[in-house]
Amino acid sequence: MTKSLFPTLYQVNTRVWITELSNKLGHLATLDDIPDSELDKLAGSGFDWIWFLSVWQTGKEGQRISRQNPEWRNEFKETLPDLKEEDIAGSGFAIKRYIVSEDLGGDAALSRLRNRLGTRGMKLMLDFVPNHTGLDHDWVHEHIDFYIRGSKLDLEGEPANYTELSLDSEDIILAHGRDPFFSGWPDTLQLNYGNPVLQEAMIKELIKIAGQCDGVRCDMAMLVLPDVFERTWGINCKLFWPEATRRVREVNPEFCFMAEVYWDLEWTLIQQGFDYAYDKRLYDRLKAGYVKPVREHFYAGLDYQSKLARFLENHDEPRVAAEFSAGMHEAAAIITFLSPGLRFFHQGQFQGRKKRISPHLVRSPEEPVNEELEMFYNKLIGILRHPVFRNGNWQLLDCTPAWDGNWTNDNYVSFAWQGTGDEKIMIAVNYSPERSQCYIKLPFPDLNNNSWLLDDLIGGIAYDREGAELQEQGLYLDEPAWKIYVFALSSKKRVI
Repeated sequence: MTKSLFPTLYQVNTRVWITELSNKLGHLATLDDIPDSELDKLAGSGFDWIWFLSVWQTGKEGQRISRQNPEWRNEFKETLPDLKEEDIAGSGFAIKRYIVSEDLGGDAALSRLRNRLGTRGMKLMLDFVPNHTGLDHDWVHEHIDFYIRGSKLDLEGEPANYTELSLDSEDIILAHGRDPFFSGWPDTLQLNYGNPVLQEAMIKELIKIAGQCDGVRCDMAMLVLPDVFERTWGINCKLFWPEATRRVREVNPEFCFMAEVYWDLEWTLIQQGFDYAYDKRLYDRLKAGYVKPVREHFYAGLDYQSKLARFLENHDEPRVAAEFSAGMHEAAAIITFLSPGLRFFHQGQFQGRKKRISPHLVRSPEEPVNEELEMFYNKLIGILRHPVFRNGNWQLLDCTPAWDGNWTNDNYVSFAWQGTGDEKIMIAVNYSPERSQCYIKLPFPDLNNNSWLLDDLIGGIAYDREGAELQEQGLYLDEPAWKIYVFALSSKKRVI
């Protein structure tokens, strides 16, 4: 598979998948038991990256907290009404050490899986958690100075943000990992980025990980930015990411960094060495359902947009099929995944799953497949395999009023893609709950002297249009709520 400017990524919930395989096979499965046929399907769908969530070793303390936390247990029971203790393994982000869990087959099984992906032209992405570790990480005993310590007053005043541990006959108060807007995660301990020795240790962890995979998704990557860290903890620290990304790429020049990032700090992290940053802002605007902010989101330069990871769900967000109505879901997907950037899909999204699975759990609920959504996503994934969407030129199109006084043109979002050959694609979406009209001028310079076939790759219907009309006036649309078009243009005949 040739390298794509705009690749696709598929996120797998590893522990849930292994549980399903274990039940099917009748014995405890590992990464080695993932069938080649399943990897063939992913490769056949055109995915460049497979992100295996939660492969690292977690600890008994994290599991204990996960099983005892009443708020979390209520969430788990909503997902799994028949919840069992063995379903709760502990969060995959409360990491004890960066070695592959023995339950998954260890580092050797991961290496074999990576090779199997590579032979199919796919790359492996794993997690990296910069902000914190699990409660029973080796460093708790070996490098207590790597963590933020607290006082009795801290513990009494903020019991959700601190914990007391007995270490070598001494009671020590340590901070839980957190972001500045929420209480701490009780199954974690906060790393101290004000300590340069800790920063060096984390870079060495990253270099080790870079030998086991092709890229990392960095959890809450903005939390270790100096200004964010100081605002949260009152501690000065030096920049971490520019040095970390540089050092890793000295060892592995093609290594990929993807940032989970919020608070409009995407560009900051891209400038500090990240290849991609979460585009949570687009997701939020699509979810709100107001089209003008969605369209204006695409005013940004292509140098920025091509670095954004576009998604409609992941393990942190609610399922899109539960949050977006029918019609709105498909319209949001066309806007999200046919724009430039990394196209980021989540296991279960194609089948219309509605229950989010916490990363503390290793089992998923039984849910029916939404066959209409599955058919839609099959079409969309097939469309994304067109070379024009992988390496073509993209631009946002103007949607002008159909007549004076008709404002419904503002309900449309439209893109054009052009390939190195003759491939021309025009996308139009009425992202609103009402019928809307507009004209859309196509940017292709060679329309005038031909008649054109507009083949809708989603709807399966083709339309004839004269090039002169498309060039001068534009394509007229009068469409119902949430209507989507993906038109492939082909020259039909020479006008005489």
